[in-house]
Amino acid sequence: MNILETIKHHKIKEVALQKSEVSIRQLEKRDHFEKPCLSFTKSIKKSNSSGIIAEFKRKSPSKGEINITATLEDVIKGYTQAGAAAISILTDAYFFGGKKEDLPQGRTCSSCPILRKEFIVDEYQIIEAKSIGADAILLIAKMISVKEIKRFTTLAHQLGMEVLLETHTEAEVLRHLESNADAFGINNRNLSTFEVSVENSIRLSEMLPKSKLKIAESGIDCVETIKQLKANGFDGFLIGEYFMKHSDPGEKCREFIKSLSLI
Repeated sequence: MNILETIKHHKIKEVALQKSEVSIRQLEKRDHFEKPCLSFTKSIKKSNSSGIIAEFKRKSPSKGEINITATLEDVIKGYTQAGAAAISILTDAYFFGGKKEDLPQGRTCSSCPILRKEFIVDEYQIIEAKSIGADAILLIAKMISVKEIKRFTTLAHQLGMEVLLETHTEAEVLRHLESNADAFGINNRNLSTFEVSVENSIRLSEMLPKSKLKIAESGIDCVETIKQLKANGFDGFLIGEYFMKHSDPGEKCREFIKSLSLI
């Protein structure tokens, strides 16, 4: 069983327990549920946008502890002030050290759209995402079926959220060319081996639907890489580890975005 299968197996059990503790009706009564969402795609597309989706994460299965002492409020405020186009917040606790409370807390610290980075296997998690203040959700093509992605995307849209569909291989892209997701992401990290290659985004870029926002994920740590990805049609760039491994992730993000303005 590879790491993604392990995560899915764990997540199904986790969600079943959550359903027994907090009902959908209770989720729908939360304050954030009725609030309008910010547009993830429009923020990235803006002419003066950095295109950077700055991520808050404490640890990962591939890297172990990255920054478990970071204060979420300080990091999110730093990312926002640095000029990030959007914020990604990992809410998985077991594998990434996230907390569901991180997302509503982040919402109070930032005017940027917030992507809930989670391993979504059930409609419940989408309703929950809306209830804790998410503007967009991540769906992983390798983890769920084409029918599930279509159904989950439709539900997210009904709730006012947008969807980033993450793919990794040519086969995954081809299976989802007709997807109604708002953005296509190419993950440069092989979720089975953890190997990272930015060339994966470049190799698959021509296959992506022209009408969709294109996001490169993982392994981005220099402005020259951004320049190369932009030349291949990418609009957004999800960066987490590179910022988070520094003592001041917000400042590192600011330096990075400032360097981008010079290329």
